[in-house]
Amino acid sequence: MSNPLENIAWDQRLARILAGLLAHTSIHPNAVTTLGLMMGLLAGCLFAQGDLVLANWAAGVFMFAAFMDHADGELARLVNKTSTFGHYYDHVAVAVSYVSLFVGMGIGLRHGPLGDWAVPLGVAASLAVVATMSVRMWIEVREGVEAVKQRSIAGFEPEDTLYIIGPVTWLGYDPLFLVAAGIGAPLFLLWVIWKCVQSSKGQGQP
Repeated sequence: MSNPLENIAWDQRLARILAGLLAHTSIHPNAVTTLGLMMGLLAGCLFAQGDLVLANWAAGVFMFAAFMDHADGELARLVNKTSTFGHYYDHVAVAVSYVSLFVGMGIGLRHGPLGDWAVPLGVAASLAVVATMSVRMWIEVREGVEAVKQRSIAGFEPEDTLYIIGPVTWLGYDPLFLVAAGIGAPLFLLWVIWKCVQSSKGQGQP
């Protein structure tokens, strides 16, 4: 018999534990989403200061915001308060948090080794992430949730790579992370668009 948890990411498992605790309170899932959004905006603002200590705090705050992205959905399902508004509010909150992260990092690192390239790299990463999420949302509306459901490998999903923002910042490698994001995010967007086009062609064939 297969383990029902084997395809569930580690952070989602932890989110279920937190949701179980929150289920005994009057906290609404959308309030958890709002908390995650506020933490994402705070992380971006802290990164933008260009201060090493504040950047270290920002990394931890963003990791917390990313975790909240799972907790709100788990809580909504647990207390039977799922809604179309809550679903898309969650998407918007995540997108805004990502924009805040990358733009904030770009602003904060503009006086470092990246110089004038820091802000364009941050903007490129943020725009690519938002565009990727928009394409995936379009696919979800068109083909259903299963079409965009991420598969976990060894308990990790592709989006979990953003948790490395903590270690790379604390070790001083955040400029390299921003370069990787500024180049990798647009490339990933092109791949998502290509997969979408290929899927559309496949469905159009007799």
